[in-house]
Amino acid sequence: MNKTTHKLVSAAVVGALYAVLTLVLAPISYGLVQCRVSEALCILPFFMPHTAWGLFFGCAVANIASAAGLPDIIFGSLATLISCLCIAWCGKKNKKVLACLMPVVWNALIVGAMLTKVIAGLDPIENFGAFAVFAGQVGLGEAAAMFVIGLPLMAWLPKQKFFTDYLDKFTGR
Repeated sequence: MNKTTHKLVSAAVVGALYAVLTLVLAPISYGLVQCRVSEALCILPFFMPHTAWGLFFGCAVANIASAAGLPDIIFGSLATLISCLCIAWCGKKNKKVLACLMPVVWNALIVGAMLTKVIAGLDPIENFGAFAVFAGQVGLGEAAAMFVIGLPLMAWLPKQKFFTDYLDKFTGR
């Protein structure tokens, strides 16, 4: 399998894993107070930028089950894509903590605004207090996923032979 095909397949597998983890852990993956364990996978673009698109599509599939409907499919997935592209950039600079902060910030802002509008029916700009509550709740759940699971995973993965062999063989690092 050539590198391009392998990157496409690995991005698809990562996206599928994101969707499955989100759906299996649905009780904590959706809602006003949520902690998507699957978001810890967003550290992968730090090492493999091509996985950002898989995570975007995986998030879109997972968000089909969201009570927020189409806005969550669009804006939640967009927040994940922006986060993952920023994480890929952080990987080039070897900024692990900053990388883990990206989903916290982007999801708090984008998903917080979307939930304010869709769930509360309020304009996030005119109702900054409501927006701040929604953004804070999303941000806290995201911080738990990224700093409790994601950051330790970022330290552990590069020490694993299977992971370094994979990176060496298929990403040409």
